[in-house]
Amino acid sequence: MKDFNIAVIPGDGIGKEVVSEAVRVLETAADLHGGLSFQFTEYPWNCDYYLEHGVMMPEDGLEQLQPHDAVFLGAVGDPNKVPDHISLWGLLINIRRSFEQVVNIRPAKHIKGVRSPLHDPKGFDFIVVRENSEGEYSESGGRIHQGDDEIAIQNAVFTKKGTRRAMDYAFKLAESRRHHVTSATKSNGIVHSMPFWDEVFKETAIDFPDIKTRKVHIDALSAFLVSQPETFDVIVASNLFGDILTDVGAAIMGSIGIAPSANINLNGKYPSMFEPVHGSAPDIVGKGIANPIGQIWTAKMMLDHFGENELGNHLLSSIENVLDSGIKTPDLGGKATTEEVTNAVINELKKL
Repeated sequence: MKDFNIAVIPGDGIGKEVVSEAVRVLETAADLHGGLSFQFTEYPWNCDYYLEHGVMMPEDGLEQLQPHDAVFLGAVGDPNKVPDHISLWGLLINIRRSFEQVVNIRPAKHIKGVRSPLHDPKGFDFIVVRENSEGEYSESGGRIHQGDDEIAIQNAVFTKKGTRRAMDYAFKLAESRRHHVTSATKSNGIVHSMPFWDEVFKETAIDFPDIKTRKVHIDALSAFLVSQPETFDVIVASNLFGDILTDVGAAIMGSIGIAPSANINLNGKYPSMFEPVHGSAPDIVGKGIANPIGQIWTAKMMLDHFGENELGNHLLSSIENVLDSGIKTPDLGGKATTEEVTNAVINELKKL
């Protein structure tokens, strides 16, 4: 029996609604598997917690999370209550950085039953590997002076170690897919960090002679994701570039509400964290229409992380079958509630 202890942080807004639904799916998957079980521990850390305690998580919050096998996160943020830079850096980014979750992975594919805004999606199926610990989101920098003389300096920090491990992960992932890695760069305009990125990419490729490669400037790459997404397999990108590209990926899928992601710890010292790409959507909270697919697909990625790939594939097939049957929330043009979509996924999973 494989027993996994999962820390659950529903977070804010619709996170509270979709996380509980995804947990139901995971419980069903475990029951069907027979040799798998989950123990869930919920932590009520969010913007309401901040308003009451002045922090997004308690002082020993990371110590509470560390013994778990994974963190299952909902949506973080409620800008009407707490500024985004406080909520994100106090919880989400704090966990990512402290637990050395140095790689973020986000898949994008043409899902059956979801209308892509692309005229002909051509069955695109790619995954973005995003360096998750440094780059353009480094904390190095500051502000000086006031008034018209005020200056803001934001330093992008790229280390060879951080860059190489993200690229290694991308190449190894490509070995299990279609054997192609694209590097997102901008070395024609960013004169220090991006030529460095290109050099490390070229060095990494030497160790993977069976993998085809190409480098594409980020502006052209963003356009290609719209005009020819089917040509991509694995894309490796810096922190900022990866963040932007994955929102493009969610958009061409048809809704950011279905997009999943995983923050991966590579050294085994800390748990990895799994979260959907979408935000807390305060405008639809309490209406029962939040799309649970992003959170459920995120659960699929957690199953894959635990080595339960077959079960994860069954879950993704269940998602596609449900959407293809027309059972969808309003953001996808349907009339189903959050609970109805989840129930349909569970019933489909039982069939498989």
